[in-house]
Amino acid sequence: MRNLSFCFCLIFCTSGFAQLPETEIWLMPIKKEKNNVFPGKPIKINEHKGYNNQPSFSIDSKSVFYVRADSSAQTDIVQFNLRSSKQRAVTATALSEYSPQEIKPGLLCAVVVEKDSAQKIHEISATNGLHQNVLEPDSVGYYCFLNADTIVYYKLTQPHSLRVFVISSGKEIWLGNFPTRGFKPVSKSSLVYCLKDSLTTTVYRYDFVLQKAKSICSLPKGNEDIFWHKQLGLLRSDGTAILQYRELTSTWTQLFDLRSQGFHRITRFAIDEKLNYLVVVDNL
Repeated sequence: MRNLSFCFCLIFCTSGFAQLPETEIWLMPIKKEKNNVFPGKPIKINEHKGYNNQPSFSIDSKSVFYVRADSSAQTDIVQFNLRSSKQRAVTATALSEYSPQEIKPGLLCAVVVEKDSAQKIHEISATNGLHQNVLEPDSVGYYCFLNADTIVYYKLTQPHSLRVFVISSGKEIWLGNFPTRGFKPVSKSSLVYCLKDSLTTTVYRYDFVLQKAKSICSLPKGNEDIFWHKQLGLLRSDGTAILQYRELTSTWTQLFDLRSQGFHRITRFAIDEKLNYLVVVDNL
């Protein structure tokens, strides 16, 4: 039985390390004062230069899992322990794993580029890095678990589309074409996601019980990094800032800005469920 967890992954079709961006991963404690939150002192958690990306918190918020690339652009999963500040390589395979997420204690989920170039979701032991199970959807670029039996995923076939796959029945549902990599479960039966055209990106909330999509807001062109937190609601990055959407006023307000701490451009971020930590990917 899978926890209600989510994973986002980005697959790079690349023949060389130079095509991967140079990124760093930074961890910050979150300070709370009345109704406001503030990031504390940032700590860089990656040890190697180059591509370090796609971080997610463990279920107990005691670790961060992320991927790093070697000189051939092959990626492996790394675990960073928040208490000891120690790194541990989880996988060391010829395959490339992307966007690890702990779906229950000791079990990770990740999109894996297989030997025949298929891109599927694998379940991987967090203890020994062994690949234990392969789930059915193929051509997966990004994904999340809506619930234990339902995967929402970005399908890479043309045109790119957002699909829902029910594990127990094998049933697949189409939600829309030209999605962005930003989509997140809100509950067991609802989802926020984005569809884009040549002019704008629109954020929707889909209710699987009512089978209806409702437009929430629009994003600037090229902005795809949204995040949903049960306490903070809809968030997105904008340069070095994290913005929060206020539904009552239909406006985006700045939650905080990391420019003064030397950040360049936030391209991914995550906040743990307990609202204790923030992790960001900074593009150099």
